[in-house]
Amino acid sequence: MIASGHPSNQLLQMLDAADLDLLRPHLATVEMVRESVLGEAGAALRYVYFPHGGSVSIAVGLSEGQMIEVAMLGRDNVVGAGAALADGIAPADAVVLFPGTASMLEIAAFRAVAAASIAFRSLMIRHEQVLLAHAQQSLLCNTLHPVEARLARWLLRARDLSDSEILPLTQEALAQMIGVRRNAISLVAHALQRAGIIHYTRGQIAIMDLPALQTTSCDCYAAVKAHHAAILGIRQ
Repeated sequence: MIASGHPSNQLLQMLDAADLDLLRPHLATVEMVRESVLGEAGAALRYVYFPHGGSVSIAVGLSEGQMIEVAMLGRDNVVGAGAALADGIAPADAVVLFPGTASMLEIAAFRAVAAASIAFRSLMIRHEQVLLAHAQQSLLCNTLHPVEARLARWLLRARDLSDSEILPLTQEALAQMIGVRRNAISLVAHALQRAGIIHYTRGQIAIMDLPALQTTSCDCYAAVKAHHAAILGIRQ
């Protein structure tokens, strides 16, 4: 945690002591409660979040009332930085998917630190480039790849952020995350369970065979990780 002098968020870990000292007086540690809304599309943001654990789903709404995830953010990310550096308006919904903690600061303080430190501002801009690439890869994946590969890719990312082989997820939530109908998720999850790759019960999915899940995933998972490492130097 930031209070102990060793932040768990990997972006905060990349800051030098001087920049971390600029941020420290403005940061508060908060609990990210599951399904809590950190930002609503089209609304003004009040805070920027540096997650230490858990994950946040960034999702956009469709005209039919459906939602689809464009990125899943966690300890290797910051939530709301792009909007804070621009007009302060959230471009998409940000909802806590897996609970955890985060360092939070008000947008005004975030902007003041960004104005005072070129290195901090540059890091935030590079992060937004990574986030854009993540969203583009998700769009490509959801357009071109079969549901089985998309589900495997999503579960691998969720595992990276949760540090657990057991994920508290319903099939309804999974269907929304990758933009398919629930029956499609049910069929694919059943096939993966028969193959011994996952085991699911109501509200929970356990990854049983990680190498097989990695083989099942499309190349998008590795592509996003490689881009993240190339731009930010962060490897999960």
